Amino acid sequence: MSMVKRSGRRPRLKYTGNGKGVVNHAGTVLLADVADKVGLTDGLSDAMSVTRQRRGGHDRGKVVCDLAVMLADDGKRISDLATLRDQPRLFGEVASDPTAWRALEAADETVLDRINQARANARATAWAAGVDPGFYVIDIDATLVGAHSEKEHAAPTYKRGFGFHPLMAYLDGTGEALAGMLRPGNAGSNTAADHVRVLDDALFQLPVDPTDVQVIMRADTAGCTHQFLEACVERDVRFVVGHELNINIAKVLVETPDHHWVPAVTPDGTEEREHAVVCELTGRVDLTGWPEGTRMIARREPCHPGAQLTFTDEAGHRFQVCVTNLADADIAYLEALYRGRGRVEQRIADAKDTGLANLPSASFAINQAWVTTMLCAQDLIAWTQLLCLNGELAKAQPKRLRYCLFHTAATVTRNSRQDSLNLSNTWPWTDQLLDAFDRAHHIRAVT
Repeated sequence: MSMVKRSGRRPRLKYTGNGKGVVNHAGTVLLADVADKVGLTDGLSDAMSVTRQRRGGHDRGKVVCDLAVMLADDGKRISDLATLRDQPRLFGEVASDPTAWRALEAADETVLDRINQARANARATAWAAGVDPGFYVIDIDATLVGAHSEKEHAAPTYKRGFGFHPLMAYLDGTGEALAGMLRPGNAGSNTAADHVRVLDDALFQLPVDPTDVQVIMRADTAGCTHQFLEACVERDVRFVVGHELNINIAKVLVETPDHHWVPAVTPDGTEEREHAVVCELTGRVDLTGWPEGTRMIARREPCHPGAQLTFTDEAGHRFQVCVTNLADADIAYLEALYRGRGRVEQRIADAKDTGLANLPSASFAINQAWVTTMLCAQDLIAWTQLLCLNGELAKAQPKRLRYCLFHTAATVTRNSRQDSLNLSNTWPWTDQLLDAFDRAHHIRAVT
């Protein structure tokens, strides 16, 4: 019988309560600093000022900003605001849970419009400081959020669940959360009016004008409605959206000669994608009724091993179709542009990890205010990454940012009337966090 030798033991520790000036979540101050420097904190204060009923008390805009910082830091519910409130040497005076509830309750539709104006102003500042991607693709997609208790407007979903069906919009080049519309669980997937409203909200957030620069709207088949695409054209927005693969289009595809197909490319456009090909169907399908200049592009590739085949999977090939009014002659690029919409699924997953999956109230209006606060949180993460970080952390998901930076422990000391935040000299990401703090403090100077 062989014996396994233990390679090591945990250190034997003596436990005391004598630590002085110890704080955790020290890196979360970076998010608060970014909010201050881009003007989001002041903007929210102005937006919420119309809700104040008495001169004293907490600044409700600061309360909303603290909630956004808390969500970015991995808070799941309003009571998690204690993470900030219990550390006044880091975050100052933070409101109580009842005060936070009242702030969200006061954010009616008019106030939410003011908050969205504050977000747009802060975004303009962030872009002037270096966030502007120079290429503007708005991804619009819906998701399902479950409700485990009776909430206003919660309803059965198409996946036989129960809850809500929010519609979200993100800017692909930066990961910024442009808009979010909370909807009942039984809201239609391809409701054109909802798509138009979310598009308008997203365009309002952009510091650029679609009449001056090219703005592209990208969506799956849910966005492929005449009303929505006409609305895009009216707003000078280009579109690339998925199209249903029906039997007539499938017939055209299987009859398309091989020499009409050209190699597909990887999402970054740098390499050909093995076994995948694309072709244009514009001249061989009926596009009557769609906006002028609409084109149809198809993709063909072998089905993945184990995939369940459908009637359109001819000879072991799977087809996908999209329509666009972009005039680029490179159809491989256009098809890769459409496939890039897969990135929005990760944005939405990050949103659910930043508060979207935990709607706090039975009130629909409060839950919509919570969604808007969550959009602020996702913007803070995006701006922090783009303005203050580089390397791997500049593209990391929130979970990793929280572990490496936001949840870092430190000590606070005071010397010569100056408080100092002292990070561990053995933590692997201390230098990156210190550099990020320095960059955050210079955001206003850059603009």
